[in-house]
Amino acid sequence: MNRRVMVQSAVAALASGCATLPASVPQRPIVIAHRGASGYRPEHTLSAYRLGIAQGADYIEPDLVFTKDGVLICRHENEIGGTTDVATRPEFADRRATKRIDGEDVTGWFTEDFTLAEIRTLRCRERLPEVRPSNTAFDGLDTIPTFEEVIALAVAEGARLGRVIGVYPETKHPTYFDGLGYSFDAPLLSALAAAGWDNADAPVFIQSFEVNNLERLSQRTRVRLVQLVSEEGGPADRTFDSYAAMLSDTGLSHIRSYADGLGPQKSLIVPRDSAGRSLGATDLVQRAHCAGLVVHPWTFRAENTFLPLELRSGVEPGTHGDLASEIHMFLALGVDGVFSDFPDLAVSAVDTWSFNR
Repeated sequence: MNRRVMVQSAVAALASGCATLPASVPQRPIVIAHRGASGYRPEHTLSAYRLGIAQGADYIEPDLVFTKDGVLICRHENEIGGTTDVATRPEFADRRATKRIDGEDVTGWFTEDFTLAEIRTLRCRERLPEVRPSNTAFDGLDTIPTFEEVIALAVAEGARLGRVIGVYPETKHPTYFDGLGYSFDAPLLSALAAAGWDNADAPVFIQSFEVNNLERLSQRTRVRLVQLVSEEGGPADRTFDSYAAMLSDTGLSHIRSYADGLGPQKSLIVPRDSAGRSLGATDLVQRAHCAGLVVHPWTFRAENTFLPLELRSGVEPGTHGDLASEIHMFLALGVDGVFSDFPDLAVSAVDTWSFNR
C-alpha cells in the first residue's frame, strides 16, 4: 500500500475515533490466486496453481481436506463428485454416500473414504462447465495434489522466478473432520515448518470459516491467520450465532485476539440491490482496520454472472465484463488484497491502480 493510501487510511481511522492500523499492512495490495488460476484451468490442480504463479499472483490458495489415511489434499470440498471423474468409475460406485456436514445433508463421494493411493487414480475436471466451457479442454489432465506438493511448487517457482510465492491454505470443515479423528493442526503446521514457514514473516496466511481451530492455531504458530466470514450463516462450530455478529466492533476486536486478518465475502463491503447493482460501500474495511486486521475480500471473477450489473458486458453469463473496475472500487476502499479466479486480470488491475495513486 503506498503512502497516500496509508495516509487516507490513517485519516479515516482517526475520524472514526480509531488511532490504529492493521498490524501487517502490505506495501502493495496482494493478489491471491483463488484455487489457482481457476478461471482458466480446473481448480485446485497443479496446472491451475502454476498458471496463477505465472500470471503474477503473490499467493496461491489451496483448500485442504483429508484422505482416509490422513493426508492433506487440495479440494474445495471433501465431496468430489463435481470436480473429479469419480462418478464415472465403477470400482468406486459403492463409495457414494450421504453425510451430514455443517448441518446439511450432502450426497456424493468423499475424500475421507479414499486412501491417497486411490485418490491418485482420479482425474480432475472443471467445476463450472456451463460458465467456463473452455476449461473442460483440460478435464482429465491433472490428479489431485497434496498440500506438500503445492508448497513444493510455490518454493520451486519462487526460486526460479526470483520472487516469493506464498500459500494461503483454508482448513475446510475442521469441526466435521475433528469428529472423524482428523485434526488439521499438526499436519498443516508440520508441512509449513518443513518449508521453513513457521513465523510471522512467512509467506503464509491460514484461513477458516470456523473460529475454534483458528484460536487453537494461534496458540501453536506465529504464522498469520485469517477469519473468513460470509454474508449469510455463521461458523459451523457455533462460536457465534452468525457472521453478522462477528462483524460488530466487539466481534472484530475478538477476531483480532487470535487472527491477523479478515476475509469477507465482497458483498459485505459493497452490497448489491435485487437487480445486482452495486450499492454504497459499508464501513467494514475501515472498522476492520481500526481493529488491527488486514482485509482480503473474496471472490473477484470476470464473468458477467459474478459481476455487478453495471460492470457486465452483454447478457451472456459467461462473457467477461469489467473486472478491473470492480477491483479498483475495492482498492479505493482500502482493502489489502483480493482473491481472484483470474490472477492476470487482478494483477493488472492492482498494478494500474497502484501506479495511478
